[in-house]
Amino acid sequence: MSDPTTTPTAADADADQGADTVDTVDSRLEGHRVELTGYCYRMLGSAFEAEDAVQDTLVRAWRNFDKFEGRSSLRSWLYRIATNVCLDMLTAGNKRARPVDLTGPTPLARAALSPRPENVWLEPMPDGRILPAVEDPAEAAVARESVRLAFVAALQHLPPKQRAVLILREVLAWKAAEVAELLETSVPSVNSALQRARATLTEAKGRVPDAADPLDEEQQKLLERYVKAFEGYDMAALTALLHEDAVMTMPPFDLWLLGGADIAGFMTTIGAACAGSRLVPVSANGSPAFAHYKPDPEGSGFVPWAVQVIDIEDGAISGMHCFLDVPRWFPLFGLPDRLEADAV
Repeated sequence: MSDPTTTPTAADADADQGADTVDTVDSRLEGHRVELTGYCYRMLGSAFEAEDAVQDTLVRAWRNFDKFEGRSSLRSWLYRIATNVCLDMLTAGNKRARPVDLTGPTPLARAALSPRPENVWLEPMPDGRILPAVEDPAEAAVARESVRLAFVAALQHLPPKQRAVLILREVLAWKAAEVAELLETSVPSVNSALQRARATLTEAKGRVPDAADPLDEEQQKLLERYVKAFEGYDMAALTALLHEDAVMTMPPFDLWLLGGADIAGFMTTIGAACAGSRLVPVSANGSPAFAHYKPDPEGSGFVPWAVQVIDIEDGAISGMHCFLDVPRWFPLFGLPDRLEADAV
């Protein structure tokens, strides 16, 4: 990873100043949008708040670009702005969560769909909006693992500044001195915050899904069988693919189910309208994911129902995280608002 605080030379600064027309400033700032969105998403746990934070960051940078003196790199300056924006947004104490973080599992016999406000939930995010292209496979793997739902959920247990320290040090590989400068604190304070953050994260992270970048042959075959079983609504085949303590979540509902029997039972009762659905592969949170279209109840074709983010553990499906707020998620993922029957 490039050094986030590389200082340009005087000649570079002069050249940059002469070249900084409105178009070049816009281009230089936009070049950092994806990585900044990834950073803000990890900080905030919300796709839309992250994009708002980045837009605010770039607007502030654009308005103050003439004051940027080149004492640090443009990248580190933008991260300083983005960090301050995120810390301001987090002062209200909002903490995003998954259903499994808020309640115990619901037995099928007591299953009921009780929604909570959207600002309660950890949100999914398309990979293309948060994972910049990098050449180093190890760096790419770290980036993907750090946007997995379990990791981002665990980050939400940290106080905001500890969250920033951990992301900058552990994910983005900044040096302690660089983080101290950005946060206007001391290196010992940064090291202490990192130690506390690591301890909290270890307790909060829980089960960690297997790496899925890229999918190996067995994972690909597992997902192919999953699609076939789900689209065929073959509960015996689907249950056979699930980890013994697999979970199914459905934000904005706080209900979550544990184990193949309750998952299958739910899908054939309360969720029976999803029989005959179609799954379209998408990329989300560094994990396998699908856009779920269910049969249109008013005619032919299929209508949006959920974005599914899938966890795999020890060769089985360990998590089916179904985000049901389709008016928000399908446009975010650039997905069509229906599938015609003859197109699938």
